[in-house]
Amino acid sequence: MVETEQARFMLRVKPNAKQNQLLGFKEGVLHIRIAAPPVEGKANDALIKFLSERLGVSKSRVSIEKGLTGRTKTIVIHGLSQSQAEKQLETLSG
Repeated sequence: MVETEQARFMLRVKPNAKQNQLLGFKEGVLHIRIAAPPVEGKANDALIKFLSERLGVSKSRVSIEKGLTGRTKTIVIHGLSQSQAEKQLETLSG
């Protein structure tokens, strides 16, 4: 069975925050604070774990498509449609 459903988002990450937090969408970009430092991939790992927990998918279904070393990233979430993921993220960010 081939799963084609996926969501893609551009996001802006602020590492070294006090806590992990979804800030919501601003001009189509999802803003997120991550407590981990941007050292040796720790912030990226924490970002993937945080998003997978919030969206209820396994970590293997969340990947960083672009921006591994920058604060602006493109992520892909496999197994959720764009509208499903957007709705969940908007609800979770308040």
